[in-house]
Amino acid sequence: MAGTWVVVDQRDGNIRKVTFELISEAKKYGEVAAVLFGKGVEGLAPEFAKYGADKVYVCDDDLFASYNTGAYVAQLEAMIKEYSPNAVLFGHTVNGRDFAARLAQKLDAGLATDAIDFELSDGKGVFTRAIYAGKALAKVEVTGNPVLATIRAGVCEVVEADGAGEVIKPAIVATADDVYQVEKEFAPTVSARPELTEAEVVVSGGRGCKGPDGIKVVEELADLLGAAVGASRASVDSGWLGHELQVGQTGKVVNPNLYVACGISGAIQHLAGMSSSKYIAAINTDPEAPIFSVADFGVVGDLFKVIPLLIEELQK
Repeated sequence: MAGTWVVVDQRDGNIRKVTFELISEAKKYGEVAAVLFGKGVEGLAPEFAKYGADKVYVCDDDLFASYNTGAYVAQLEAMIKEYSPNAVLFGHTVNGRDFAARLAQKLDAGLATDAIDFELSDGKGVFTRAIYAGKALAKVEVTGNPVLATIRAGVCEVVEADGAGEVIKPAIVATADDVYQVEKEFAPTVSARPELTEAEVVVSGGRGCKGPDGIKVVEELADLLGAAVGASRASVDSGWLGHELQVGQTGKVVNPNLYVACGISGAIQHLAGMSSSKYIAAINTDPEAPIFSVADFGVVGDLFKVIPLLIEELQK
């Protein structure tokens, strides 16, 4: 067995934090390797050694310049058959979910998704998943070679550890015939704020913001805290914030150290996306709002009065 592999989630050389989280956590179970896909990415290899990667498999080719399911799966499937890793872990990101699901189908292997904790041994993985909007935890056992799983961002600590970082360049077996979708254009959202799923602090606005002016108040608080801005479905459907900022069952799952819910009632669909946050603070005019059932700290009041006072105190 070749230990545990962590598939690197990166675009244009920008590595998502969840990659380092998984390498740090997987190191507890023995040998760990990073699997890097891209074009001109070999220079990134030393980054993974800093967090304990013993090996870095570098798949550098024009085929991998941007993520595409077919070529990536064909290449990794061949590598798994050659090197026989015990487990392959992905971040529970847009690309990670797609990659892992298709690979599991090709290998006829078990797959645990959106895990918040895991334990690995030869031929077996035990994964903890939050279910029923975080009201219960389920232990899922996956057996086989390899064990596959996607892990939620923010649930593992990043720990620096010396790894050998041996660079291995597998033969490129994927071909142009494996590419069945092509990225024509990528238009990134430009923001100075942290990425929503990786932020240490998230400040979200909901229906109680009442409109764009309320969202501006939420954004002011977020910027003061160095936080990402999130949204409930109601504020997204109203057009006050973009869908890429939606937190919840039909949006993104976040796991920050601090989640501040402003004018969000706390419907179960929203709780599914943020209830695992380390600390939750809520501001709402309704003392019976479900958000208070999960909040560590709650303020019953008008956010248009509470947030300006909070900003004033923080600025001091």
